[in-house]
Parts: sequence; C-alpha cells; structure tokens
Amino acid sequence: MTAAVAWADTLDRLRQAPALRGVRAYLVGGAVRDALLGREPRDLDLAVDADPAVLGPALAREVGGSYFLLAADTARLFLRDGSAVVDLHALRGSIEEDLRRRDYTIDAMAVPLEAAAADDLCPIDPLGGREDLRRRQVRLVSPAALEEDPLRLLRGPRLAAELDFSLEEATADDIRRRAGLLPRAAPERQRDELVRVLSTPRAAHGLRLLDDLGLLARLVPEIEATRGVEQPKEHYWDVFGHLLETVAALDMLLSTSPPEDGRELWSSFWAPLDSLAEELRRYLDDEPVLGRPRRALVKLAGLLHDVAKPQTKTFDASGRMRFFGHDKAGAQVAREVMARLRFSQRESDLVATAVAHHLRLGHMSHAGPPTARAIYRFYRDCGEAAWAILLLALADHLATVGPALSPQGWLVHVGLVHYVLMEPARREAVVAPPRLVTGDDLMEHLGLGPGPIIGRLLERVREAQAEGKVSTREEALALARRALKRETRGEEAD
Repeated sequence: MTAAVAWADTLDRLRQAPALRGVRAYLVGGAVRDALLGREPRDLDLAVDADPAVLGPALAREVGGSYFLLAADTARLFLRDGSAVVDLHALRGSIEEDLRRRDYTIDAMAVPLEAAAADDLCPIDPLGGREDLRRRQVRLVSPAALEEDPLRLLRGPRLAAELDFSLEEATADDIRRRAGLLPRAAPERQRDELVRVLSTPRAAHGLRLLDDLGLLARLVPEIEATRGVEQPKEHYWDVFGHLLETVAALDMLLSTSPPEDGRELWSSFWAPLDSLAEELRRYLDDEPVLGRPRRALVKLAGLLHDVAKPQTKTFDASGRMRFFGHDKAGAQVAREVMARLRFSQRESDLVATAVAHHLRLGHMSHAGPPTARAIYRFYRDCGEAAWAILLLALADHLATVGPALSPQGWLVHVGLVHYVLMEPARREAVVAPPRLVTGDDLMEHLGLGPGPIIGRLLERVREAQAEGKVSTREEALALARRALKRETRGEEAD
C-alpha cells in the first residue's frame, strides 16, 4: 500500500466507523499542515466532541487496532496494519477555541473529518496558519503557549528545521525570554524533539538555532564547556564550532541524495560503494528504538565526540597542545547525556562506543593500510557502531580542516574508509569467520580445564584466521598450542 493510498484509506475507515457517527470530529495539527504542503501525513490528530477514553476502544475494534490513554483527555490508536497512528483529543469548546489554545499557527488549522476523507482540504484557520505556510515561517499562537507546556520551546525550532522554515522574529524573542523553562519538560520529551532535529538533513542548522535561542546549553549542557576552547593549528574551529561543523558534515554525507552544497564530496564517497550503498542506507534508516533512526544517533555522536576536550587539555614540554584520553572520557560523558535524556541502553552503547573509538581509524592506518587483524579487531570491538565510526571519521576530517580542505587529502580519507567498509567477502570473513575450533576442542587437545585462558586462546585463533594465518582445524589447534606455551612462559603473543 502506497503512502497516498494509506492516508486516504485511513481517513475513509475513520469516517465510516460507527463510533464516530454523530460525533464532531476534525483533523487537526500536523496532518493538516503536511497535507497542505503536499507532504504525506502518517500520524493523524483528531479533535473529537467525545470522551477519548470511551471512543478509543470502540474505534480500535471497528477500524482494527489497539489503543491506550496518553492523558485523561487524549487516547492513542495504533492501526493494526501499521498505516497510521491516530491521536484522539477531547475538543476544548468550539473548534476555533480549540485551535486558539494550540502552539504554532501552522499547526492550528482543522478540517472536518468528512471533508478530509473527501480530499477537500479547505481548513478552518482562525490564526493565519495557511499564510504562514506560504511565508514559510513558524509563528507562535501566543507566548502563553510556552508557559503552558515548555516543550513547545523546542518544538518551534524543531518544526523550522524539519520544514526548512524560518522562525518568526517575535516568536524567537519569546522563546529566548522563556528558555529557562525548558527543564520543566520531561527528559523523554526533550529527547524526542532532539532526535527529530537530528533526523533532518538540516540538523546542524537546527542545533545552531537552538543555540541562538539559549536552548542548546539547557538541552545538552555538557557541550557548553567546549565554547571558545582553542585547538591546535590543524583545526579551523574551536571545539564548540568543530562539534557543530561535524554534524554539518554528517548532514551532507548522510543525505539520501546529492546535496546542493558538497555534491562532489558526497558523490566521491557514495558512488564507488555500488550495492553496499543500499546496505549502508538501511543501516542509517534502521530504528534501534521505534521512531529514533540510527542516522540521528550518528549525528548525536558527532555532536559529542570531542565533548571531553576541555577537561583533558594539556601542553607538553614543547608547548604543543594535547587532549590525551578525550575519546574515553568523552564516552563517559556521552553515557551521562544518554542516561539523562532517557535513551535506551542500546542507543547509549552505540553513541558511547562511537565517541570512544572515533580516533580508531587513524590509529589503524598510521603506518599504512589497516591489517586484517586490525580490521577484525575494529569490527569485534565496535559492533553496531562500526559503520557509524567510519562515517564520523570522514565528518571529523571535514570539520577539522574546514575551508582548507585538500581534494587529494579528502580522497585519501575516503579511500581508507572504503578499504575498511567494502569488499563484502573479506568483510564477512573478518567480522564472522567460520569457527575452526571450540572451547571443548581446546580443553580436550591441550589438557586444559574451563577458565579465562580458553577465551583468550579462542580469540587468538579467530584473529589469526582473520589474518589468513590459519584456515583448518589442525592449524588452529597448532597455533593454540604455541600460544599456550608462550602464555605459560609469560611471553607476548605474536
């Protein structure tokens, strides 16, 4: 079912539902806005002259789905076929009165359900939302809306980033004056607005807008210490600027089509990937948690990857600036950010791992192309974050050199990432080589009992297998026997 068919079909099913007969029902909010912009709405909001707690279960039975109460006056309906999520809000007075209590004018329009189902999108628009769509601006209904729900402080700039609109000047001033209210919003809701900003192709613009409004320091206060922190001459921006430019570089690299700015850079990365490009795009679009795509987490890692530079900044005897350990310290800071904003453990692991290993590619290749062992260890240690780290490494380079970017230097970095990323057969061999021996085999042939040494020997066999040094069971057992002798004598593994 196409998106357009799903939209029309869902509205028609709702219109025909017996539970809505005799009930005043209006399509409101973002669905109206998106339909007027020619965007396909997926999530629908209905303002209904009924009790959502009663209407919700009846509609779920009639249109096929499940529901739960979000609040006393709001129910959420999940259609079983996945075509839509429908929120039911109790109508507050007349529809015009209801719309005047909303936050932004472009979301304060309504269409009667019967008309919407007939594709008659002439909205009830008491606040000029349609004109603001034409002007491509986000404007507050009233400053009081921010006091009523401080999350709306984030929602305005998020809408601007998603739609590529401007924030009306008076609205921006109202948000700045009330930025201190943001901590009153639940961390989970702040997280979801941040993720939606990071999910757009304009995440860096959205973050800069949040910063201009005084919201970024309240949303992610950990990065405030990076502002104005100087870096070595190789860096074009201070640490704060570098973090935002890294997100901007990821906006360009992760774009689903060639961007207007950076088209050649984008093409030089994506064009040689051939069939692997689709696999990488699926990786970025995948949602470890529903509604939170991995591409947003990659950009969050970009925002945080150097967050610990201020606390690790030192100077050596020659006066050279150093940031020893900022990668590992940054990973801990990232975990604290993720925990405060109520991200899942899996999301936290991905972002923290990317921050902890964002220098890994350079370490692997300082003496030439990475060895098979290094590539094996990279995928083993980084897991789900491995591809995120490779993308972050490219963005980090762009955000380091800035306008001084050398086309040749860029192609060297791209070639290095391709070397680790491509060649599916080799990549399969290093990430998941077929097992040659088991722990039971080692205990039987080497006369060992269970213990940590079995794990160390198995890992040594897997590394040797990835390097092409062993390929049979007999060779694996012989290598394990030699490794055991060296370990017994206290020698380093070869």
